[in-house]
Amino acid sequence: MKVWLYRSRRVPLRALALAVAVCATLTACGGTAARAGKPVVLTTFTVLADIARNVAGEHLAVESITKVGAEIHGYEPTPGDIRTAAKADLILDNGLNLEAWFAQFVDDVRVEHVVVSDGITPIPIGEDAYQGKPNPHAWMSPLNVQTYVDNMVRAFEKLDPAHAADFRANATAYKAELQRVHTDLTTTLSVLPPNERALVTCEGAFSYLARDAGLTEKYIWAVNAEQQATPQQIASTIEFVRADRVPAVFCESTVSDAPMQRVVEATGTRFGGTLYVDSLSEADGPVPTYLDLLRHDATTISTALTGRKP
Repeated sequence: MKVWLYRSRRVPLRALALAVAVCATLTACGGTAARAGKPVVLTTFTVLADIARNVAGEHLAVESITKVGAEIHGYEPTPGDIRTAAKADLILDNGLNLEAWFAQFVDDVRVEHVVVSDGITPIPIGEDAYQGKPNPHAWMSPLNVQTYVDNMVRAFEKLDPAHAADFRANATAYKAELQRVHTDLTTTLSVLPPNERALVTCEGAFSYLARDAGLTEKYIWAVNAEQQATPQQIASTIEFVRADRVPAVFCESTVSDAPMQRVVEATGTRFGGTLYVDSLSEADGPVPTYLDLLRHDATTISTALTGRKP
């Protein structure tokens, strides 16, 4: 599925505008959260929603357009999404070209809109059709998400000034947890020799995490796409793993790991496990919160690369 080029079926803007008008006449469109009297914050995917809930605490109702397990890149919005957007008081999106699908109707609703990645220096994607475009996965860095949190605090203070002190206190505590994940990961990986400090994945979704953890990144494809990995992409990855004697490789939860298993078969390296990027899991799953996602990925990566159990 593509980030910048889409073949999805677009919902006509006229139809979306009609949906907004219909929604305004139906009390059901208000939703449980709105009836509770709290300002409604809408995010584009579940990771942002969980981060926002930690900052908002009990004062705001935070909802996500996409559901758990969804592949965020190629999401196809529905008329129901415009109804959800119309009732929100604030919309948060990641930016960096991640949610191009959302742009088709976000400008047609009179709702405050904040890009939470503002202030982050993007890492460009350096190959194929995406060359020079920003890698959108900035949330995979615990350090970057501290900037996300600061942007949310400013937006929430404007939305609900009476609870500004609570938003700031929540943010301080949450940023400390983010810093702890970063510190634990970098400390664990510091024992690796230079050639083994490599993060090999299916998608290039870990550029920011790899940079912050001092890892060399290698991936089969740059962005999740509809076509399978090419022989050239797999061959390049095999060559990298062999040359650097990379001890383990990984793949993401929303795509097939079959191409990476071919790398494993060709090189004799280990498959280190499944990593989570674009979505949280259900409450009883492995990554029900963003901090769980970070800790899961950090533990999976460090255990596989060092051979040491946490």
